[in-house]
Amino acid sequence: MKIGRVDTFVLKAPLGADRFYSSQAEFPERNSLLVRLTSSDGLVGWGEGGQYGPPEPVRSAIDDVLAPLLLSMPTAGPSVVWDALYARTRDFGQKGTYIEAISAIDVALWDLLGQSLGAPVSTLMGGRFRERVKAYGTGGYYTHPEFDAERDLGRLAELAAGYAADGFGMLKMKIGLLPVRDDARRIRTVRETLGDDFGLLADANHAYNSSTALAMGRVLEDAGFLMFEEPVPPEDREGYARLRTALDVPIAGGEAEFTRYGFRDFIEAGCVDIVQPDIGVCGGLSELQRIATLASAHNLRTVPHVWGSGIALSAALHGCSTLPLTPFAYVPIPLQNEPVIEFDRTPNPLRDDLLVQPLTFADGYVDVPAGPGLGVEVDLDVVDRYRVA
Repeated sequence: MKIGRVDTFVLKAPLGADRFYSSQAEFPERNSLLVRLTSSDGLVGWGEGGQYGPPEPVRSAIDDVLAPLLLSMPTAGPSVVWDALYARTRDFGQKGTYIEAISAIDVALWDLLGQSLGAPVSTLMGGRFRERVKAYGTGGYYTHPEFDAERDLGRLAELAAGYAADGFGMLKMKIGLLPVRDDARRIRTVRETLGDDFGLLADANHAYNSSTALAMGRVLEDAGFLMFEEPVPPEDREGYARLRTALDVPIAGGEAEFTRYGFRDFIEAGCVDIVQPDIGVCGGLSELQRIATLASAHNLRTVPHVWGSGIALSAALHGCSTLPLTPFAYVPIPLQNEPVIEFDRTPNPLRDDLLVQPLTFADGYVDVPAGPGLGVEVDLDVVDRYRVA
């Protein structure tokens, strides 16, 4: 299989009044970088990368550096291309933009390989342990950068109740923008609204130092949370390890880490109970397999982070379907030993409208696409609608 053409698309969807906040930033729009690879025999594969920051640098890395290398290769198997592109950019691109660019190309190559062989990506990766993946809703973002109890707590309770009414049994809410005492009120509101049997997770987006994170972790423990994601900055390995030792709530992280090499160091430093590679960031589906193997060797759970369009979600579904129970048990228990999928519920036309057949949530699960490759079809009219020249 030889690549005959590489196309990149920067997509941006303004959110207007639906903008929201995490501990790190305001989100006035949703954006992504898509790559479309066309083989010499006319088949097409899609990939995605660069969901976190500006997508333009990722587009430039592909258009100006990686695409010419890819087009010159006589064959384009995912693993062969991954190592060739990483070797060429290792001196200046071990993390960040170039790895996101390689991630997008890698996902597109897996999609293309599946198209050429008439098989789903998950089959080519070794087979599925599950045909559908338990989903947790990601929401509970901040609608204002300043806390107003009268305005915000009622709205948050209504939002949480809506997730339960939609059929979710797990919710990941945002923390870290506010002082611990105010976020503690938000946490108690959600727990009281949903009851003790509803699974709750928290994501700080690395807002804390270890001492503040420890105080917040005590609040999460008291509220029976199942996961504390990115409590401290990704560079603070000692802070991660301190929290993992001091708290009973499982510590998660890794969405801001890159390649098997970064995850090797992250895992060996004793940072996390749950490893969270993002397929559009860490190096693609090829690298997800290697990272998951490292995690499994340390008896750690792998729960991929998902943030992007329908392409990123479909790739994550295939990836999650190939992950074994860790550790094995006779009865799979979502999140405890079985992978779950992040199903973002914030406004995102790139997630909801980009695919001809959207990936939908039902009865607590999202089905893994069954068709060849990623098993999804991109709506080119939607690409044109949100494309930035």
